[in-house]
Amino acid sequence: FMKMLVSKSEPLPEGTVIMADHQYAGRGQKEMTWYTEPGKNLTFSLLLKPSFLKISDQFSLNMVVSMAVRKALAKRLGEEVRVKWPNDIYYKNQKLGGMLIENILAGSTYKSAIIGLGINVNQQHFTEQIATKAISISQILQADVDLIQVLAEICSYIESGYLKLKAGNFSSLKAEYISVLYRFGEIAAYRQSDEVFSGEISDISPEGLLGLRRNDTTFYYNFKEIEFLNHPV
Repeated sequence: FMKMLVSKSEPLPEGTVIMADHQYAGRGQKEMTWYTEPGKNLTFSLLLKPSFLKISDQFSLNMVVSMAVRKALAKRLGEEVRVKWPNDIYYKNQKLGGMLIENILAGSTYKSAIIGLGINVNQQHFTEQIATKAISISQILQADVDLIQVLAEICSYIESGYLKLKAGNFSSLKAEYISVLYRFGEIAAYRQSDEVFSGEISDISPEGLLGLRRNDTTFYYNFKEIEFLNHPV
């Protein structure tokens, strides 16, 4: 919906937020879809205009936004909230939310970014297919949470991180992002095609590829090339 509005002649101001009461066909990485209970979760789109960024640096926006969401939720839930590369939010080993950024380019200019975010807030029951993989804030806290308050907290952290990025504060961005990644500092199991192997997260490339250290060598993977496995190494 926001993409349709952005394409119209009357430009939307940067920072515009559109919130949905019920998202029945959310789209995520690898074209996966998810469904939410009406009025229970936080699903919204945010418009940013990061024309100050080089197109080659667009993953830095991904890092800023995912870390901002993580900070907002960790304030309520503690340090077990992590970012699962490239942009899911996890609590322990279960998915708490995720985001998808649609980048709109004009030649060599990074014109705008539509950030779609979905956070499981007050949903108590998930479909059988994802019941063991998903979790909500209210399930963790055993209490309902005000959606608008969570939205305000997330947007506040996004604004803070975005302004730092706009000011050119890139120096500590990657190190901070890596430090809050799900499975950072752990040797864990992964799958590439038919190969299952153990590795340790060690780096993120400027393009956003995940660096896994295997036998003292770091290999880089696109998110479509690698799968996180839950069984022991």
